[in-house]
Amino acid sequence: MALDAPARARLREDHPVTRFTPGRPAAQLLCLLLLLLTAACSDTAAPEATAPEATAPEATAPDTAAPDRTPPGDASPQRNRWRPAPGTTWQWQLQGRVDLGVDAEVFDIDGFENGADTVAALHARGRKVICYLNAGAWEDFRPDRDDYPPQVLGRGNGWPGERWVDIRRLDVLRPILAARVDMCAEKGFDAVEPDLLDGYRNDTGFPLTAGDQLAFNRMVAGLAHRRGLSVGLKNDLDQIPQLVDDFDFAVNEECAEFGECAKLAPFTERGKAVFHAEYALNPQEFCDTSRRLGLSSIRKRLGLDAWRRTCR
Repeated sequence: MALDAPARARLREDHPVTRFTPGRPAAQLLCLLLLLLTAACSDTAAPEATAPEATAPEATAPDTAAPDRTPPGDASPQRNRWRPAPGTTWQWQLQGRVDLGVDAEVFDIDGFENGADTVAALHARGRKVICYLNAGAWEDFRPDRDDYPPQVLGRGNGWPGERWVDIRRLDVLRPILAARVDMCAEKGFDAVEPDLLDGYRNDTGFPLTAGDQLAFNRMVAGLAHRRGLSVGLKNDLDQIPQLVDDFDFAVNEECAEFGECAKLAPFTERGKAVFHAEYALNPQEFCDTSRRLGLSSIRKRLGLDAWRRTCR
């Protein structure tokens, strides 16, 4: 029987090897044989190896992991929301009675000043309708003006009757803006255009940071998405890389005049429309750039009445 390494070690420790002496080979051989037999008998016989029992493979538990979570602030299935494609034509009218006869696929109109009947009339003509709301400023001419506590009102923003709001106070602003978006949904609008989403770059009277703005803008986007409405990112060009996936389209003013239209490319590259307006430039001064970038561009008067000029 062959000895394993531990047995050989014990043999060396317990029975030192006797050196052979010339002239006594038989006695020496007999002693060695007795030593080997003693060591073998003192070891415990190793158990016979047995074949491993056949075992059935473990059943794989069903994959019960939840599907990928919806992006923050986005609680509605994406397929249920309208997503305008680059090049979609539009009209932007925030003053006066809406001219239903304008040849445009999308109408962006004031959410407070227009009722469900106007939205329905535009839908009957095959138009999509965006609900304009001021998200980043308080307006003294809106019916919900008293819902804003004084501590969230900042400096004037340059427009009569308007003041910046403290966008850090999500606890205060969320229910106010939720009620506004509810109004848009109840009137049948397809999307929301929340204005003034770049207060952190202005003299608001509050020490706002870029992080404050991102949190506020995503909160606003979530309010729209949870109600099945699309939402557009208004201006805020510097934060497009962080916000392009939170918004369904963009609305921009004067990117051509200030040489900033290329910053909107992340939207069109993702198949999302950019609704763009210029006030001072003539169409021939910006339409080539608009076509190259896939923008939906028009010229408007600053008062945003029904008048418009297009690139076509």
